[in-house]
Amino acid sequence: MSRGIAGTLEALGRYVVFVWEILCSIPKKPSRLGRCLAELERIGVDSVPIILLSSAAIGAIFALQFMTFLEMFQAEIGVGALVSIALGRELAPIITTLMLIAKNGSAMAAELGTMKVTEQIDALESMSVNVVHYLVLPKVIACLLAFPVLTLLANVIGVLGAYVIAAFLFNVDSAGYLDYMFYMTVPMDITLGLVKAVVMGFMTATICCFNGLGTTQGATGVGDSATRAVVISSVSILLAGYVLNTIMLPLLYQ
Repeated sequence: MSRGIAGTLEALGRYVVFVWEILCSIPKKPSRLGRCLAELERIGVDSVPIILLSSAAIGAIFALQFMTFLEMFQAEIGVGALVSIALGRELAPIITTLMLIAKNGSAMAAELGTMKVTEQIDALESMSVNVVHYLVLPKVIACLLAFPVLTLLANVIGVLGAYVIAAFLFNVDSAGYLDYMFYMTVPMDITLGLVKAVVMGFMTATICCFNGLGTTQGATGVGDSATRAVVISSVSILLAGYVLNTIMLPLLYQ
């Protein structure tokens, strides 16, 4: 028991040092613009289809569930507002981050883990290349940029999916539906989700890269690192969501 706690604290300490190294590498030269753009394309642009599908499905499912409940109170017009607020505050950043962890987080850990066990990391270090600046920082920057943009996209597509269900399946008045949705949804609802997306993007990139660079034991270790990265980052972003809610939700009611 004590060894497990000590090991966890040691890993946490090494992670904090790793994050500090990333922050210190930001102003260093040369700039890695090309690598940042390549990572942004892979993490952001290539992830658009999965975000479109997942957010549309979530919006439609929640609209169907809320509609079934609100029909009993003749309050179907409020479905759009409920879905919009739920997506903006919580669902869009969480669903987007979980999708990107599954698609890109595991890939980051596996890529760095493979480079570690095949001694490519050692070769870069022998050529005086800063591994954190060259390999990790572009991924972190790409996540910081891509996660909030994809979260905004998830908001729009999720609301659209909910509208299709309400307007075409349940014949809710479109004008009243949209008017009430825009009236109830305030900018702070969207801002809360975007702040979460930035924090979760940073956590995803750093946790997955940290686990990838810590890979040992050959091919088996690569799989273990990728699995560990996905599990730890998924649990961490859920805990971070709760902490951010505790801090930021009071701002909505001032």
